[in-house]
Amino acid sequence: MALVLTGLGPGDLAEAVECLVQCAETATDAELSAYRRHLADLLGDALDSLPRPAAEVEA
Repeated sequence: MALVLTGLGPGDLAEAVECLVQCAETATDAELSAYRRHLADLLGDALDSLPRPAAEVEA
């Protein structure tokens, strides 16, 4: 399955991953905490699989 997000960049998604990790750390329900960590891992892996932007070279 593919997900297309418009208007968000990799930095925005990285912020969402960080929020999920923080929420997982503070969740009092173990099942909810595990689910949030799972989502963060999936999103983080998807971000890691994106091609890196080409480095700009100054002339």
